[in-house]
Amino acid sequence: MRRSMFLLLAAVGLWLLQAEAVTRDDFMMQTAQDLVDVCSVKPGDPNYEGALGFCHGFEEGAVQYYLELAAGSPEEAFVCLPEPKPSRADVMQWFLAWARENPQYMKERPVDGFFRFLAATWPCRR
Repeated sequence: MRRSMFLLLAAVGLWLLQAEAVTRDDFMMQTAQDLVDVCSVKPGDPNYEGALGFCHGFEEGAVQYYLELAAGSPEEAFVCLPEPKPSRADVMQWFLAWARENPQYMKERPVDGFFRFLAATWPCRR
């Protein structure tokens, strides 16, 4: 009986660990949920370093591209980052918290979900 219970608990525990692991498909970035999955990988996951680098690269690339576009049409800017700019790690943690509170946007494209967060957090004052 004890052995059966132990095996059952072990199986459930392994299933839960596997459910939280980031998969290769998550890196395809089809939805905002994929971005959340990749950016919320915990240390110890075999893909942790790659996921962290990917996450910060996605964030930095999206923001840099937006800033270049906004510089050409400042009147159309909808995200105005504060000075000094927050760290990438802080922004990603705030994005993950925002994503938990806004699950209705998780089926959108990753960049759309990320910019919804940015616009909600740092809207431009008109």
